[in-house]
Amino acid sequence: MTTANGRATAGDTVAEVVRQWRTVRPDFDTGPIEIIGRINRCAALLREAEDAPLRHAGLTRPEFELLAALRRTGRELTPGELARETFSSGAAVAKRLKQLTERDLVERRGDSRDRRVAHLRLTDAGRELVDEIVPEQLAYETAVLSGLDTSTQGELGALLGELLGRLEERLGAPRV
Repeated sequence: MTTANGRATAGDTVAEVVRQWRTVRPDFDTGPIEIIGRINRCAALLREAEDAPLRHAGLTRPEFELLAALRRTGRELTPGELARETFSSGAAVAKRLKQLTERDLVERRGDSRDRRVAHLRLTDAGRELVDEIVPEQLAYETAVLSGLDTSTQGELGALLGELLGRLEERLGAPRV
């Protein structure tokens, strides 16, 4: 099978979807499905595999994203900053923070100048948990990408970065 731009495709599930559409509606331009469909399918498969260590640790992906944001920024964050870092709503962050503080993974500190503001940081247990999970995820991602040579990985990263930048611009998504 070939894509709209003439490239041969692998026998993946999206290729079958495209073939089906071309059979019933040959007038449809399936080029976007060939790209966006594959990005979505890859994301779903990666997320499923990468969520296994999270489930083992009793975490959801959104909870882990809060912990990881606190770890990678290396500083205390307010709930609003965490919402921006994780592309989450304030209400969702508040709910997750409650669960994470109850598990002693995150601690709150009030602001000395404004009692309405909370500053959040990882506890030692939270830091250890993130530091345990991230290497597992990176090892899995490295293994997945090992089938692509370094220049292909760089090209794919650059193309996806360009697409993401355009989507963020178009959809008005905040850039962190």
